[in-house]
Amino acid sequence: MRVLGLIPARGGSKGVPRKNLKPLGGRPLLYYTAQAARAAQRLTRTILSTDDPEIAALGREYGIEVPFLRPAELARDDTPTLPVAQHALRWMEERGGETFDALCLLQPTNPLRRATEIDRCIALLEETGADAVATVLPVPAEHNPHWVYFREPDGTLRLSTGEAAPIPRRQALPPAFHREGSVYVVRRDVLLERGSFYGDRFIGCEVSPERSVNIDTIEDWRRAEELLAAAPPEWPA
Repeated sequence: MRVLGLIPARGGSKGVPRKNLKPLGGRPLLYYTAQAARAAQRLTRTILSTDDPEIAALGREYGIEVPFLRPAELARDDTPTLPVAQHALRWMEERGGETFDALCLLQPTNPLRRATEIDRCIALLEETGADAVATVLPVPAEHNPHWVYFREPDGTLRLSTGEAAPIPRRQALPPAFHREGSVYVVRRDVLLERGSFYGDRFIGCEVSPERSVNIDTIEDWRRAEELLAAAPPEWPA
């Protein structure tokens, strides 16, 4: 498969100001995603989408292509990721003259992903014929949908699954997962024509909770520092 790696890194940030340039473990946050992308074997090309010339220069320094500066209307605080990804893929097709089978989204806010996790997700997409694959984490039993209740307007509780009674034993709960966020791989037609990162057939690639962090706040940043300090020597492989 021809897979376009995309690192979206705009200049603004509310939770952690200028976080893509902020040093984490002595290096800018962007460095870690760039290194993982470059170490991955299954990405055809990797580009950086940013509105910020300083971030663009740093991306080039780390060996990541920056074929354009992102339009301002796609770099606001409330801009969803979907149109950013669509813009990048369309730009590469219409102006770059290249076509791709899929796009792999790599958010810089997940600095501890491994290159092997990128490759595993792409391999799953190719081998299973899924519309999309993303990294996932197991949901703790106490948060399993079969044990989670919604409150009705009258104050009564109902199980999120609609069942009359919860499954009584923890051991009988079916495995549940939530999106981890470090790797998304989606087929071109699903992204561009259906406007989705998931499609109809979505598959999860389970990763380790011990090495997962999504930086949105200063507390997340501190946890990332701790995890990075304990990372094995072979990281980001």
